[in-house]
Amino acid sequence: MARAMKPIDILILSNGPGEITTWVRPVVRALRKQLGDDPAQTRISVMLSPCPHSTGQEATIARRYPEVNRVQSSEHFFSFLLWGNTVDNWDWRDKGVVLFLGGDQFYPLMIGKRLGYRTIIYAEWEARWYRWLDCFAVMNQRVMEGIPGSYRNKLNIVGDLMADFSPTSLNFVEMSANPVIGILPGSKAGKLTQGVPLCLAIAEKIYQHKPHAHFILPIAPTINRETLVRFADPDSNPFVMKMGGVSGQLIVENKGKKENYYLKTKTGLKIQLISQFPAHKHLQECCLALTTVGANTAELGALGIPMIVLLPTQQLDAMRTWDGIPGILANLPLLGSQLAKLINARVVKMGRLFAWPNIWAKEEIVPELKGELQAETVADLVLDWLDNPSKLNQIHHRLLQVRGQPGAAQKIAQIVEQQLENSDQ
Repeated sequence: MARAMKPIDILILSNGPGEITTWVRPVVRALRKQLGDDPAQTRISVMLSPCPHSTGQEATIARRYPEVNRVQSSEHFFSFLLWGNTVDNWDWRDKGVVLFLGGDQFYPLMIGKRLGYRTIIYAEWEARWYRWLDCFAVMNQRVMEGIPGSYRNKLNIVGDLMADFSPTSLNFVEMSANPVIGILPGSKAGKLTQGVPLCLAIAEKIYQHKPHAHFILPIAPTINRETLVRFADPDSNPFVMKMGGVSGQLIVENKGKKENYYLKTKTGLKIQLISQFPAHKHLQECCLALTTVGANTAELGALGIPMIVLLPTQQLDAMRTWDGIPGILANLPLLGSQLAKLINARVVKMGRLFAWPNIWAKEEIVPELKGELQAETVADLVLDWLDNPSKLNQIHHRLLQVRGQPGAAQKIAQIVEQQLENSDQ
């Protein structure tokens, strides 16, 4: 394995929760495999820029990656962009690269010039600023279309980073008498207010027909168990009664030295709460999942897990994370709630796709259920899938096709090494 003679810095620019989880994570692993684990030789820093989909915990997630040495959260980004100052007064080595994994492609151009580093862009859909940036790792041939021939030597097809998200090769769980069903209601209050009680009501309906089914709920790293449980309590969340009337309370069961936490309903249904993040090991046991829109759909799609995407409109102003002008309007003081209702009603009627696997495939591989959803209707769909495993397997294999072949992260790591070598020339 080739090693740089001088100590180097790799600065990764990223932004939202999906990028941090599904792009940054496999890339930093690949970088360590390619360039070694010694931070005195190769130092990896992650700098976050503001994102409309941010949960506020992206920096916390990035700090959990053992491959990463330094992290700066998004609120300090523009101070560095404009003045070159990090909140912790980072020092910079003479040799390095700026690697773009989410945000605005103009940022690495500015920062690369400031630091004197080579610039590498992972371009999923579009390559910009190609005249001034050094190198692009692009998802597919389509990204290269429209780029003048004189600049195409800067573009390298690496594939879809989402295909590298899965930590292991997957074998889809065959149907058993005790199916495992994942519940991913989101991470923000706007989604959890509807998502938790709706999913509880759906699980209750399934439990009545499949009493041996096992339910798991991976808790987003941005919230804790106690916060999540409040969304299942009608005294704290009035939408519990509007979404089916099924409440839950937190219980703890001890198995040896291990404590397991559950949301338990009055009928005895237990939903296991998973605090481990990422929860891949648990999700890989699922035959299907109920999820809200967002990064969850990308993760489930990368794992090949069939899902039902829920967009309830009982609280029509809950979704306020649109990009551009709609997102700005939906978050205005005083008028934001009413504008969000109008925007969301319009978006739902437009029939656009929300789940990432559907967006990638440009067709509805997994169902997206929109409107004033009823628990019984969704439960009937789940029960039909459980009784017809061939339907689940068909969706599973289609998701894997869309995901593509893994290997993009390692190709990006090789490009980083090449650009470091080029900087010596």
